[in-house]
Amino acid sequence: MSSTLKALIRLMRPHQWPKNAFVLAGAFFTHGWDEAATLQRVLVATLAFCLASSLVYLLNDWVDREADARHPTKCRRPLASGQVGAGGALGLGLALAAGLLACVLGQPVLALLVGLYLLINIAYSFKLKHVAVIDVCLISAGFMLRLLAGTVAVGIPPSRWLLVTGLFVTLFLGFSKRRAEASHDAASQRRVMKQYSLPLLDTYVAMAMTATLVTYGLYATSPETQALHGERLVYSLPLVVFGMLRFTQRVHGGQGEDAASDIARDPWLIAALLGWAAVFVVGR
Repeated sequence: MSSTLKALIRLMRPHQWPKNAFVLAGAFFTHGWDEAATLQRVLVATLAFCLASSLVYLLNDWVDREADARHPTKCRRPLASGQVGAGGALGLGLALAAGLLACVLGQPVLALLVGLYLLINIAYSFKLKHVAVIDVCLISAGFMLRLLAGTVAVGIPPSRWLLVTGLFVTLFLGFSKRRAEASHDAASQRRVMKQYSLPLLDTYVAMAMTATLVTYGLYATSPETQALHGERLVYSLPLVVFGMLRFTQRVHGGQGEDAASDIARDPWLIAALLGWAAVFVVGR
């Protein structure tokens, strides 16, 4: 594989695609995978958001290429380092856009949700990422659009508790990311960090974590969940509590800037995720 092709793949950030698993949540929690047609629509929606998120990363890297070039680690990104030029970035963007159009063709609701996701991220990239709290709320909104795409867009009724829990867990991850960046003295690299302080971010992280645990507990014990899944989700609560506490501990240790990578590197968090999945599946 040529170095240029490797750089283009890195520019798409496929290691971030697991975040688009939020699209699968609706089918997962409602047993929507039992129907082949529904599963196919969910997988197409997931692919659409993978392509859309890569477009967003490409745009962000282009806008931030000069600032990234001064960052101790981001300077190795393809655009910041010069491994990919303007022509290569444009060609990749057109290819991603073509694939995205193919995914949403004939699906107006999915097209609308993906379009909103792109508009939010364009506003984020050019202006709103510099406004404290709004920046994290927009990141959360992107995840909520993924959840909706995996339910409304494919004909699965969204659970109100699933949506509320999704809102708070994405706010938790967003503020955890800012907390990790703050511990790395990122104020000199990202303007919005000058508007945050460590005590303020600790408060936001604690509030979002508490709200996540409360709403997940209400979801696990709600009558509609009990009717669909039985009692087993209740037994997943200790694993969820442990996982969030462990992740917060890592955030205070300077991790959490890239949640997907940090979780994948921690065996305890992996064990908690696998345990949660096992509890969810057992007895189905």
